[in-house]
Amino acid sequence: MKFEEFNLSSSLLDGLSAMGYTQPTPVQEQAIPIILAGKDIVASAQTGTGKTAAFLLPILDKIAKEESDFINTLILVPTRELALQIDQQVEGFGYFVGVSSISVYGGGSGPAWDQQRKALESGADIIIATPGRLIAHLASGTVKFDHLQHLVLDEADRMLDMGFYDDLIKIVSHLPKQRQTLMFSATMPPRIRTLANKILIEPEQISISISKPAEGILQQAYMVYDTQKVELLTYLLKHDSYSSIIIFASTKDNVKKLETVLKRNGVAVKAFHSDLDQQEREHIMREFKSKKISAIIGTDILSRGIDVDGIDLVVNFDAPPDPEDYIHRIGRTARAAKTGTAITFINEKDQQKFGSIERLIGREIPKEVPPMDLGETPTYNPSAKKKPSFSGRRPPFRNQKGRRPPKKK
Repeated sequence: MKFEEFNLSSSLLDGLSAMGYTQPTPVQEQAIPIILAGKDIVASAQTGTGKTAAFLLPILDKIAKEESDFINTLILVPTRELALQIDQQVEGFGYFVGVSSISVYGGGSGPAWDQQRKALESGADIIIATPGRLIAHLASGTVKFDHLQHLVLDEADRMLDMGFYDDLIKIVSHLPKQRQTLMFSATMPPRIRTLANKILIEPEQISISISKPAEGILQQAYMVYDTQKVELLTYLLKHDSYSSIIIFASTKDNVKKLETVLKRNGVAVKAFHSDLDQQEREHIMREFKSKKISAIIGTDILSRGIDVDGIDLVVNFDAPPDPEDYIHRIGRTARAAKTGTAITFINEKDQQKFGSIERLIGREIPKEVPPMDLGETPTYNPSAKKKPSFSGRRPPFRNQKGRRPPKKK
């Protein structure tokens, strides 16, 4: 199927052609006709399948054909990074359409607030906002959504995970009842269904490969002790020719520490975390997208907050907290039918957790043999309830100062 078959406006097709888009993905092929028909929709599809274009293209087409001086579309997202990403895609797809848009998120300066307020008051075509910041603007009483035609909830499951349910309901109360509502989510837990029943009207349902990684991802795992992770990661980054890498750590503090030790080991990386101001974060992301930085380290905010083409390696330095997070993390690579590699480090404590991941995706992930210099490593035994078995002699126990404990008398 070609995009021309949707009868999209010629200006929008020109934008698609300029960006190199020729064929719609499965979620786009199913969602675009439904949205063009004016129906509400609940769509769940794995990350990296083109969900953003699935709702942006029909909305941009309607804007191109029906000029308006009011806010046409509100897109709610969980993070500022995702807001910026969608804003950039609006600019790309709608380059020849003449659509105005702005991303509205917190953490910026006073001038940023004023710019957001003016755009909201003057009626930019598309507003992409995080719930908390938008509520702050709504409290000022100057924002009006009286003529809004489209409400989009992107990464709806993530917004609920972050505790935005009440904020979403409050925002919806400021919107006209007569509107088209589109909900896109990578997963579809019961609370998403509850929210959909509350704010959508007889929605069409789309479900494509929920909780399954893209076929183009080469998934691997290494059994390691925590003390061996840095050495193994350094080895992998120095001995393989990966050009664009995302490394996931469990906490912001771990991200910072890992950046320091990797740089000390001669690996060029940048940490991406919430202690950086917005300009620093945007600068790092621009450098990463332009390949000036080959590797970045972050927490799960990166698993949904960015859209960068050509990422060829994802490393789970710390195993993800639950199976769905694993899907989101590794979905940063092999996007748009491309290929990539995802490597997960599994320590003794994470074996049952990783077993849950394998059950979710319906396959066992190969356990690679680490370099001999790494020493003895744990044996994978996800069903073990007691201490796991090991491949050979345990490394000698040492206390925090690197000394053996005294023998008992």
